[in-house]
Amino acid sequence: MKSIILALLTTLLLTSCATVGKMSVLREDMTKSEVVSIIGNPDGFHRNGEYEFLLYTDLLISGWSVFSGLSWDRTDYTVILKNDLVIEYGPGKIIQRSQNVRPYILIQPQHSN
Repeated sequence: MKSIILALLTTLLLTSCATVGKMSVLREDMTKSEVVSIIGNPDGFHRNGEYEFLLYTDLLISGWSVFSGLSWDRTDYTVILKNDLVIEYGPGKIIQRSQNVRPYILIQPQHSN
């Protein structure tokens, strides 16, 4: 029984790391189809004119710290595309600006210590 639980925990840990690891492969100027083939289908999306937003929600992130040990956290990732090409990506959510060259901005989540 203990070996089954250990195997499940190990699988969960490796799966969550792989998900976050896939996000690190993203680069500007990738196409939407390249993003989806690497990361998978988004949990949601929004389109506004030439802009499209791919939303990956509540992704599990694990980390190790000497001070706190193994920690689990969840975050949302957003990929902003313009004319089918990635222009910005990362953890956080999008907001619309009123008067700028780029009408949308990605807001990073605030983590408490």
